Amino acid sequence: MLGVTPELIASGAPLVIGVDEAGRGPLAGPVVAAAVVLGAAIPAGLDDSKRLSAKRRARLDEAIRQGCGWAVAVVEPEEIDRLNIFMATMHAMTRAVAALTAALGRGPQEVLIDGNLTPHGRCPDWCWPARAIVGGDGIEPAISAASIIAKEWRDRMMLEAAAAHPHYGWERNKGYGTTEHMEALRLHGPSPLHRRSFAPVSQLVLI
Repeated sequence: MLGVTPELIASGAPLVIGVDEAGRGPLAGPVVAAAVVLGAAIPAGLDDSKRLSAKRRARLDEAIRQGCGWAVAVVEPEEIDRLNIFMATMHAMTRAVAALTAALGRGPQEVLIDGNLTPHGRCPDWCWPARAIVGGDGIEPAISAASIIAKEWRDRMMLEAAAAHPHYGWERNKGYGTTEHMEALRLHGPSPLHRRSFAPVSQLVLI
């Protein structure tokens, strides 16, 4: 789940990787992290994925994946329940950066991460200089690009999951605990993609 242009592989320029995640808060589905190195032609209009229209976000997702270096890592609900959502997110970020650096054949000068914490000291496989930036997905273009890739990737996964589990309205709520989703949980119980460690789901399992 990655893409790297030949120009990026051949380039000896210092790498700056942007990292962001999607899906930390939902009751169902995976958490997805993306790592991005911007190419020479930076797509215009990069911003926090939440501030973009669905149409604009989809266009940017395609442009980023065509012209930049990127990797995606997915942590499924079973692993989220085993690790907890925070550590699952840290592991997803670590795996995404590891995949991207392996494809590029060299490590980054710095990894910029949206938020206030990094996997440094938390994931044993994390071995790169890292800097957390609060609101980075709206400030740093590489993080903005990562936020777009992560959200679009996860949204596609949830649309596929919605077809297999049609009761919960995931094509609309993407696994978040909306009124529709909560009512479906009460009526039908949790699916295999629900996070049992999240209170609204665990409470229903215990009933």
